Amino acid sequence: MAIVRACLRDGGGGSPTAVVDEAGFAGGAAPGDDDRRRGVPALAGTSHAVFVSAHDDPEGGPAFSLRFFTAEGELPACGHGTVAALAHLAERAGRRHSYRVTLHAGGRVFTGWTARRQGRAYASFDPGPVELRTPGAAERDLVLPALGIPRDATAPGLRVASVGRPRLLVPVRTRSALRALSPDFAGLRAACDRLGLLGCYVYSVPTPEGRAAARMFAPSIGVDEDIANANSTACLAAHLAGPGPTELAVEMGDFLGSPSTVTATVRPGPPGPLVRLGGSAELAGGIRLPAP
Repeated sequence: MAIVRACLRDGGGGSPTAVVDEAGFAGGAAPGDDDRRRGVPALAGTSHAVFVSAHDDPEGGPAFSLRFFTAEGELPACGHGTVAALAHLAERAGRRHSYRVTLHAGGRVFTGWTARRQGRAYASFDPGPVELRTPGAAERDLVLPALGIPRDATAPGLRVASVGRPRLLVPVRTRSALRALSPDFAGLRAACDRLGLLGCYVYSVPTPEGRAAARMFAPSIGVDEDIANANSTACLAAHLAGPGPTELAVEMGDFLGSPSTVTATVRPGPPGPLVRLGGSAELAGGIRLPAP
C-alpha cells in the first residue's frame, strides 16, 4: 500500500491518502469483504483509501477501476483520492513526463492525466456533471446553526451541489469568518444524515483572481474535517461558472496543519459547465497491510 500526499501546496502539506492494489489486497478474501476496506484508512493513518484494479480497455490503452472508502463505508467518488491514484499509477508506470489513463469509478468512465510540474506529478481529471439547486428552509435552518455560522457572516449563494452525492456549499464573506468556525460535529452529523447530505463545504468568497479558502466538514462519512476536498471544489467551480473560462485555486487544510491546494478550471459546455480538477501529488511512503 502506498501513501500519497494529494493536492500539495508549494510542495508541502497535502492530504495523505492510502492507494491500494486491489489484486494484492483481496488475496483470499471474498470480493465483497468491504469491512477490511473500511479498516484501511485507520491502519494507514489517513482519512480515505482508494483501491485500484486493472480494467480491460477495448482500445488497448491503460485503464483502471477505482473504489473509495472511509471508515464509514464506500464513496461513489473522491476527488483527492483520484488525484492520488493517478499520481501513483504514473509513478508505477515509470512515466515521468506525461501519462493518460481511462478510469472507471462510480458508474462513470472518464480520462485522467498526469504531467510534471516543478518536479512533481500534477494530476487532473473530469469529475463529471455537477447538479446545483437552491437549498430548502430545513437545510438552511438545520445546518447553519450546527456549523456555528452567524447569519451576518454568510454571503449570497448558498447551494446544494452534487457530483456523486449532495453537499451544502456555504459562502462566507471573509477568511477570518472561515477561521472562526467551530462546528458542533454531533449536531452537524445528525443534520446531514437527516437531510441526506455528504457534508458542508464552507468557502470564502473568491478574489477576482479566483483564489479562495475552504473547509469541508463531513462527519457523516467519518471525516470531521477534510484536508482537501476536490469534488466540492468542482461543485464550487460549476456554481461560479460564467460565459467564459474560470480558474480557481482553493486553499484548504490550514486548520489541520497540512496546507493543500485544489485547482479547477471550468468552461461553458453544451450540457452545462465543464470542469477539470487538479492537484499536485507526491509519494510519501508505503505500508505493508496485515494478511487477511
